[in-house]
Amino acid sequence: MATDVEIGARRIRVTNPATNELLREFEYASPGDVADAVRQARAAQPVWEQTSLEKRLKVVRKFQRLLSERKQQIARIITSESGKPYVEALLTEILVVLDTARFLLGESFEFLREQPVRHGSLATKTKSGRLLREQYGVIGIISPWNYPFSIPATQSLAALVTGNAVVLKPSELTPLSAFELASLLREAGVPENIFQLVPGDGPTGAALMESEIDKLVFTGSVATGKRLAQMAAGKLLPVVLELGGKDPMIVLEDADLDVAASGAVWGAFVNAGQACLSVERCYVHRSIYDSFVSLCTERAKQLRVGNGMDPETDVGPLIHDRQLRTVDRHIEDARDRGARVLAGGKRLPSRGPNFYAPTVLADVNHQMLVMREETFGPVLPIMAFDSEDEAIRLANDSEYGLAASVWTRDRKRGERIARQIKAGTVMVNDAVSCYGISEAPHGGIKASGIGRTHGKLGLDEMVRTKYVDVDLMPGTRKPWWYSYGSHVANAAEAFLDFQFASKLRRRLIGGNRSIPLISRRKL
Repeated sequence: MATDVEIGARRIRVTNPATNELLREFEYASPGDVADAVRQARAAQPVWEQTSLEKRLKVVRKFQRLLSERKQQIARIITSESGKPYVEALLTEILVVLDTARFLLGESFEFLREQPVRHGSLATKTKSGRLLREQYGVIGIISPWNYPFSIPATQSLAALVTGNAVVLKPSELTPLSAFELASLLREAGVPENIFQLVPGDGPTGAALMESEIDKLVFTGSVATGKRLAQMAAGKLLPVVLELGGKDPMIVLEDADLDVAASGAVWGAFVNAGQACLSVERCYVHRSIYDSFVSLCTERAKQLRVGNGMDPETDVGPLIHDRQLRTVDRHIEDARDRGARVLAGGKRLPSRGPNFYAPTVLADVNHQMLVMREETFGPVLPIMAFDSEDEAIRLANDSEYGLAASVWTRDRKRGERIARQIKAGTVMVNDAVSCYGISEAPHGGIKASGIGRTHGKLGLDEMVRTKYVDVDLMPGTRKPWWYSYGSHVANAAEAFLDFQFASKLRRRLIGGNRSIPLISRRKL
């Protein structure tokens, strides 16, 4: 959904990117509003923290039921403000959130249970250790427009089930989905001050960062993520940053061409290419290059572009004109440098203001912007390679490292190559859908960000880890306490031999000579 904000205005105008229809207006949350929301969340959070996990999961279960019952209504809202096809709103947004609830219901008890820590050292055998996971307090979440329901919902549910309060700033382009999320959570039983929305744009997000939150989870551009990371560093504020990608797809000579071509077309054009996990670079073995390019071109031309509310639509509009300008710039640069435009390559003004034809580019190279910068549009650039090593080198030749895919009939070969690709996730014979695997962590390396969401690693980001150690002999002075002396140093050396010397005889001698470390008089 596009948003128009008049200079000096205090209202967000949310419009349908397919039609430019005005959907709703909101007032911005001022910096004072943001600070108040965080203060209210902090005051309410201790009660939520003390609420039993069983009761918090009861809320998640009710939320899941409500979402399932209202899936059509919410999917239509997602489509109206983001433009994506209705079926994608169901499968890439609603389904993902429902499954996240299923994961949390099944895993939270085990995850939050205290864990014993075994001590291997002889010096600490009289101690008992436990690992505890405790709440941060208030988690600030800044979410993007491309998945306006599933991204904030999955992150918020993880924060809430672990006992945190949440203050969410949704994208100013797509706040309606976030308001639906808030409505569902409150009806499910989340107290009002435990989950709060602060609608707004960049300054609102900056105000959230400057407030007294305990952690920030941000999904968005690299440039904004770097600025937030610099601000966080000054406060020593922990952050999770998911900053996009330039995901490579490697198609080996033994791949199923029919399947791989379909995967490439879907992976490049789902959500009009506006996904951080989109296939943005496709590398194909030269022996099958022409056939693969032909299949992708044929299928791209068959895609139906239109309003996401039309059940026949395959590809919806881009979110706003800025995205179209980026796509135009990348395609023109590629064309000027010798790439062939085999499908698309143009806007579709007859469909509406923000439509772009699904585009297939052949004969691209790494001097072109389309192979180096994140395009975030319906573009599939395809490049040939001659060897497996070259394909791996090309895939790794990027500042991004979010995800990648390898396509081959040889599973072991695919897994071996996957281990050599520098990315947070590598799929073999599929792309993009890793985000829908609730057990799998989501996040990248290099410019793609810091930290993880989803799965147990995502839950780990929502808690502080505390180690508790209890001495089982509280009436005994410890061997390492004062006072020191040469006899203590000699006994300490012997004790190290007793534990770690390579020869048995030296260990036995060390054990005998280390006795004074225990029996000596201590302060």
